[in-house]
Amino acid sequence: MLLAYKATNKEGKIVSGTVEAADRDELITSLKRQNLRPLTIVKTNKKPGEKRSLFGPSKKIKLQDLVVFTRQLSTMISAGVPIVRSLSALAADSESPAMRTALMQVTKDVEGGHTLAESLAKYPNIFSDVYVNMVKAGEAGGILDDILKRLALQVELDASIKKKIKSASMYPIVILCVTVLAFFGIMLFIVPKLAEILTGLGGPGAKLPIYTEILLKSSHYCIIPSIVQHIPLINMIPGINKMPNLVLGMILMGIGLFYLKRYIDTPAGKYKFHYVLLHAPIFKTVVLKIAVARFARTFASLMGSGVSVLDALSVTGGAIGNKVIEAELKAAAQEVKAGKPLSQPISQSKYFPPIVAQMLLVGEETGQIDTVLVKIADFYEEEVSVLIDGLAALIEPLMIVVLGAAVGLIAASVMGPIANMSKAASSTE
Repeated sequence: MLLAYKATNKEGKIVSGTVEAADRDELITSLKRQNLRPLTIVKTNKKPGEKRSLFGPSKKIKLQDLVVFTRQLSTMISAGVPIVRSLSALAADSESPAMRTALMQVTKDVEGGHTLAESLAKYPNIFSDVYVNMVKAGEAGGILDDILKRLALQVELDASIKKKIKSASMYPIVILCVTVLAFFGIMLFIVPKLAEILTGLGGPGAKLPIYTEILLKSSHYCIIPSIVQHIPLINMIPGINKMPNLVLGMILMGIGLFYLKRYIDTPAGKYKFHYVLLHAPIFKTVVLKIAVARFARTFASLMGSGVSVLDALSVTGGAIGNKVIEAELKAAAQEVKAGKPLSQPISQSKYFPPIVAQMLLVGEETGQIDTVLVKIADFYEEEVSVLIDGLAALIEPLMIVVLGAAVGLIAASVMGPIANMSKAASSTE
């Protein structure tokens, strides 16, 4: 059963989490073993390591928490500390409730005879397939501490790329939100008042420029009662007959985005979405370079850990984060299984650049595929960094130009007719 608990650690701080246990007594014993004093224990349906959001379960683990755990575990294993004791200590000291909860369960599973990889695999929201398979390779080869060091480096690089992308996209997102709010405010409150001024100056039949007419009619259709008020089923909703089109449109857009997200989460929807990203202007370059960098670094790490080519291709495909390229790698794995070198199907790929196939061929001829692929990963990660910095520098002036054009159009639509009418009125006097 799943049990949610609150307990105090040796410093007196309250910690909480969710753990799968046979009963309360087993959980109490496990908590005391980690120097935690239980306060409350209750049943729950919430899975450990997850939180609920509007779109379903989502991650609670930051990449930085995963990096810290991986490096600390590597150091402790290198120092000869038993793995169960290492996991128990890291669980007690973790500042992330979700990580602490997961590590407690992992510790229990390892104590019960499971391998570390098998125990980590139960938490796919925290430990990816690549992470689990590399740990499995480390356990099989007796080089778990070295594998964990490689994993920490790889997670750090992924975190760095994601942070850079997030930082570059923050400014345009904020500007876009402000622009949308300003547009709604203008349409709902300012333009109707200006329409009254224009009507007062020129009369109901005044001839206005076409762009002014479009602005006034757009504002009018935004604030009139909903056009769906006459539809029988919808009309039964309380207050729908007084709801402005603008509000209704925002609600329908939210519902549409919700179901679009649900569809994208399905295998077919995710494949189509990734296909669109690979063919969308600007985005396709960033997405492809990130995918190639992930493929090269992940495949190199797995090959360097002693994983077979077929297993490495299978795991790497799922780690790239793009279903279209993953399908290509699955097809490549079939050709490798038939006896062909990996460089051959990669050279026929629609998405992998020719340099990847050429470098793979060199690696196959020299027996240093992992070394060659690390160089490819370094190259493309640098390319991604430069590309994102360039896009971030381009977006700011572009947004300013777009906003300036929008403000100028609204000003011309309103102030021009007012000036002309005022001039006409003064000349008739």
